[in-house]
Amino acid sequence: MIKYKIDVVKELSNRGYTTSLIRKNKWISEATMTKIRRGENINTSTLNILCIMLKCQPGDILEVEPTDKEKIEYY
Repeated sequence: MIKYKIDVVKELSNRGYTTSLIRKNKWISEATMTKIRRGENINTSTLNILCIMLKCQPGDILEVEPTDKEKIEYY
C-alpha cells in the first residue's frame, strides 16, 4: 500500500501553489487533487509534476507500507 509521507496540498500551498492556481494553469486536475487530499493513488505523471513543484524526489512524498495481505501474498 502506498502512503503519503507529507501533506502534499499543504506543502504546495507553502510554496505558493494554491489549488486555484494549479487548476487555472491545468497543472493537476481537480479530480487528481481530490485523490491527493484523500490519500489515494496517483499516476507517475502527476508524481513527476509534484516532485518538480516541490523540488523533491518521489520518496520524499510517498512510501510503501505493505498490508498484511500483501505480505502474505508477496513475501
